[in-house]
Amino acid sequence: MADLLLGKPVGDALSEKTAALAEELTAQGIQPTLAIVRVGERPDDLSYERGACKRAEALGIAVRKFLLPEDASQDDVLAAIAQVNDDASIHGCLMFRPLPKGIDEAAVCNALDPAKDVDGITAGSLAGVFMDTGVGFPPCTAQACVEILDHYGFDVEGKSVAVVGRSLVIGKPVAMMLLARNATVTLCHSRSRELPTICREADIVVYATGRPRAYSLEHFSGGQTVLDVGINVDEEGNLCGDVDFAAAEPVVGAITPVPRGVGSVTTAVLMRHVVEAAVACK
Repeated sequence: MADLLLGKPVGDALSEKTAALAEELTAQGIQPTLAIVRVGERPDDLSYERGACKRAEALGIAVRKFLLPEDASQDDVLAAIAQVNDDASIHGCLMFRPLPKGIDEAAVCNALDPAKDVDGITAGSLAGVFMDTGVGFPPCTAQACVEILDHYGFDVEGKSVAVVGRSLVIGKPVAMMLLARNATVTLCHSRSRELPTICREADIVVYATGRPRAYSLEHFSGGQTVLDVGINVDEEGNLCGDVDFAAAEPVVGAITPVPRGVGSVTTAVLMRHVVEAAVACK
C-alpha cells in the first residue's frame, strides 16, 4: 500500500509560519490584506472563497471583497482591479476565473499589479517562474505541489518527473519549478504518444488534466510518487481526482488522495503569498 501524502500536515506547517509572520507585521502597524475579486456566484468559487476567508481570519489576514454581478462588463472588472492596484493597504489579490464570456480574461489578468498577484495570473509573475528570477509569485496550486514534495522529504534533483497537463495554472509552471530544482522533466499532454510508458518510467508524476479517473493501472509502476491535482465530480456526484486511486494506491510508493491532498494546501500557499507581499511593501 502507498504512503498517503495528506495535505493537512503540509498546510498546517505553512500556516504556522504564516501566522507568526502576520503577527509580526501587525505589531508593526501593517495589516496583511487580501482582496477577492469575484464575478457572479459560481458554487465552486463560493466554496473556495469561504475556505479562504476562514483561513485568512485564523491567520490574522484581512479580506476585502470586490463582488460583481454575472453580467458585469469588462470595464466593471477592470475598474475593480484598478481599485485593488491603487489601494496601498491591499497586498494581494485573488481573482476567480474563468470570467464570464465576453470578457477578455488575459487583459483583465494583466491589468493587475504583478506585485499584488499572489496567485500567479499575470504575465509578469509567470515570467518570473519561467525565467527562474524569483520575481513575483507562482500559481498557488503549482506551488502546493512543490510544498508537498518538500514537506515529505522528496528531493527531486536528478529524478525523472512526468507532468501530465500543460495549463498555465499548474502543468507548465510546476514543470518549470521542478526543472529549476534540477529534476529531469517531461511535459506531457493529451496528444503525447506512449503516455502510459512515459508515466510508468518516471520517478514522480504530476497529473493535472481535469479528467476524472482517466489514469489507470497501465500508467503506474512500483515505488513512484504520484501527485494528483485533479478535482473532479464523477457520475455519482463524488469528488475524485484525475488518477484512478483504487488502481494506483496498491502499486505506487506514495500518492496524494483526492480530496485531502493538493487542494488542501493551495489556500495555505495563497495566504503565505499575501503575507510575503505585505513584507515586500514594508
